[in-house]
Amino acid sequence: MGVQGLTTYVESNRNFLQDVRFRDSRLVIDGCSLYFRLYFNYGFDQQHGGDYDAFASFLNEFLSALETCNIKPYVVLDGGMDPSDKKFATLRQRLQSRIKEADSICHGRNGSVLPILVRKVFIQVLNQRGIPLVQCPAEADWEIACLARQWNCPVLTNDSDFYIFDLPAGYLPLHFFQWTNLNGKASQRYIPSRCYTTNNLCRCFGGMNRELLPLCAVLTGNDYGAPKETETLLALVDVSALGRGGGRGRGKAPASRVEGILIWLSSFPNVTEALKEVSRLMDGAAGAGRRGQGGGLSSKLLAAMQEYNIKAQSPLAPWFSKGTLAPKGKTSGLAQLPECLSLAAARGQLSPLALDAFVMQRVLLIPQVENSKLASSHCSSRPIRQAVYGILLQKAENTASPASGALLAKAGQVQIKNQVESAPAAVRLGVLFEVLGVTQSALAPVPLNLQLAVAVTGFWLREATPAPSQPLLQALVIGMIYGELTSNNQPGRGFLSALDRQRVRSGERRGVDVGAAHCLSQWQSCLWSALCLNQLLLVPLPEPNVSLYELDFLLFSGTLVHGLFRYLKGGWPVESLLPGGSLSGQLCFCLLDAVKDCSLKTNPSSFGSGKKKRGRGRGRRGRGRRGGRGRSQGGGRGSEEINNRFALLMSEEEEEED
Repeated sequence: MGVQGLTTYVESNRNFLQDVRFRDSRLVIDGCSLYFRLYFNYGFDQQHGGDYDAFASFLNEFLSALETCNIKPYVVLDGGMDPSDKKFATLRQRLQSRIKEADSICHGRNGSVLPILVRKVFIQVLNQRGIPLVQCPAEADWEIACLARQWNCPVLTNDSDFYIFDLPAGYLPLHFFQWTNLNGKASQRYIPSRCYTTNNLCRCFGGMNRELLPLCAVLTGNDYGAPKETETLLALVDVSALGRGGGRGRGKAPASRVEGILIWLSSFPNVTEALKEVSRLMDGAAGAGRRGQGGGLSSKLLAAMQEYNIKAQSPLAPWFSKGTLAPKGKTSGLAQLPECLSLAAARGQLSPLALDAFVMQRVLLIPQVENSKLASSHCSSRPIRQAVYGILLQKAENTASPASGALLAKAGQVQIKNQVESAPAAVRLGVLFEVLGVTQSALAPVPLNLQLAVAVTGFWLREATPAPSQPLLQALVIGMIYGELTSNNQPGRGFLSALDRQRVRSGERRGVDVGAAHCLSQWQSCLWSALCLNQLLLVPLPEPNVSLYELDFLLFSGTLVHGLFRYLKGGWPVESLLPGGSLSGQLCFCLLDAVKDCSLKTNPSSFGSGKKKRGRGRGRRGRGRRGGRGRSQGGGRGSEEINNRFALLMSEEEEEED
């Protein structure tokens, strides 16, 4: 959510915020605001697909700063889309804007695009640090506000709606939260910050009733939009009289639209009187023959204000105290999920993509830096998402092969009957391998914590268009080895500094290699989709070196892989980076061989036997990649619309026949 122009207005007026030395307190954190803020405001790579290792390290520094000041963070994440669909127009507009920004970055211009796996890295680090977190079914603002009110602690976010919520302990805007500048004695360290409370704002408007602030938000316009009659109402308000209500700027014209509305509202003792005036103004403008319209607008405004009506008891408090979920209420669409998947979703182990597919039958795909003249980078991973949709929506008739159809039908059946855990691990693993087109024998030589990444890379090598080059594949695999040795502190680390020297440095004048960026965006999309499938199947392929449900995201560093690709494309052999007899060299060639084995299409009739056949040529796959039957409602390249429970379960072959 967000109120138009409110952040600029509040942050430009020092009277609305007070300096605080923040320490020794609980802190409810808007997780999505935090990872966006940390990634964008501290200069991490966007052009090359993201530097997840650097971001993870920086996030750890942030959490350490909180720990030093005895601040107990509780992180709340947004989940899927609002099931009411009231916000869809705003989401679609933002998606279209991000697609344009991604294209701008690709051409060396300015823009902001969050790399696709940042959220996963964020959750991984929180789990490693033991930070309590919860993922809400949909947007989390209301739940965050309720929790902060019950606990009487502040909220850390960058969302202007928290200038409207009435929180006793206030709101700490991320913009003023100086966590890199700790002060105080060793035993009393604190974070300099600024705190906002609704009391401070209302005091500046003659003691305005705080209950009028939600009406201000609705009239100003938030992410849910405003009733279309609002503009007519605001035009009827006497602007020249706005300074006479005893508010800030007495006798002066308001400095902004927000201030004008606040001054007008400050002249009313309560919401009831303000809405009576709304009805009077609108009825007067409508004329004698159309009276009653004002009451209609008043009802709409009152309904919209309920988004800010927070409760004394938070539905999240039982989760953080006992690990139990409150009864599903506001987002009843998730009521049909089995308990094990509901718990996985609350832990952040089931992605928003899965939640949206289940509740909305529609997903919005994350824009990436890619070649906009080609089909979306997400086209390469579409068969994986089709499997996700098939399991969630119980439709296996139209999956890619008879074998996968049978496996998906079995998996989907047990899930909807709340018996996911009773499905044998071999069945769930079989679904994952079948969808990715790999066999267990092909992955046998690969370390367990790298098997999913290798399987995904083989899938990518088979599905990506244009086909990835050998130097790009080698650079990607060397990047995995770099992450493996760095994260596990294994021997053979002497070559790491040599690899680091190949990184693309910030500030380099040469632009991004668009072809490489597009291919690597396809790989990230495949990994992102495969992680969702693996989670949905209750992680049949575990990641023991990190935890049972997360992947080691040192697997990929965009600036490193792009730099290695540039080096190898220049004709240098892999051995010049990784001595053949070393542990790192052995691992590299082991992974390269395994990826090539995984890139050979599995014969569905001999699943698990190790027999394979080569996939058909890519020439016939061009049709259908841009659209198919899953068309968006205006979402363009970045969305998939599941118009019914069959639409996106079609195979590529069926699309080509149409």
